[in-house]
Amino acid sequence: MAEEVRQELSALAAIFCGPHEWEMLSCSEADGAVFRIHTTAEGLVGDDVPLELAFHLPAGYPSCLPGISVNSEHLTRAQRATVKERLLGEARKLLSEPMVHELVLWIRQNLRHVLSQSETASSHELCTLPESTAADGGLWMTLLRLDHMRARTKYVRAVEKWASELRLTGRLMFMGEYLILQKTSKVDVDSSGKKCKEKMISVLSETKVQTEHKRFLEFEVKEYSTLEELQKEFDAAGLQGLFSECVLGLGK
Repeated sequence: MAEEVRQELSALAAIFCGPHEWEMLSCSEADGAVFRIHTTAEGLVGDDVPLELAFHLPAGYPSCLPGISVNSEHLTRAQRATVKERLLGEARKLLSEPMVHELVLWIRQNLRHVLSQSETASSHELCTLPESTAADGGLWMTLLRLDHMRARTKYVRAVEKWASELRLTGRLMFMGEYLILQKTSKVDVDSSGKKCKEKMISVLSETKVQTEHKRFLEFEVKEYSTLEELQKEFDAAGLQGLFSECVLGLGK
């Protein structure tokens, strides 16, 4: 982990030092840092809206964007998604420099304006692409490998729940917020049967969705008994190259 990131984490812990403001979830050289900041910002009617902001600073940060998750019982799912997209938009302006404190200050100062714009768009039934989709030139696809799964039934239920909450589709497509949930929640059990977090997940590929790729309409859990059956699923989705590059070598 870069020294400037260590310094940023230390500064954030000192800044957000009030009761329950700062929560470090995990920190390692390989996976980076995952933490939560609890704060408030002015809402639409002038009341203080509690915000829980989860950040994942990957190994390449700050040269790459942090993962961001927004939670608040006072906001709808659509409002939370809008806040996240706006935060990511601001993060793009701050690449290559520590940005978390700036992002928290920005949403504190602009939440009411962001929610007002979101309400206006909903009232006119606008049909537009999310900001991140338009700015990035399309949707993104991530292929993950889960190395083990002891408590299978519970594990699969957790993945299905997250996919539903984050509005993810497909069989192998997972995005930013999912990784935060995956690394910070106790979804499996260890060899002694105790609940544990997923520590062996690895990102095999992350790329923009191309026109030749099939768009999945929902999230499904499927099981394959042979490698050939799995390959047919990739072929049907127009992902032959991804299968050859990332999947064939796993069993060797």
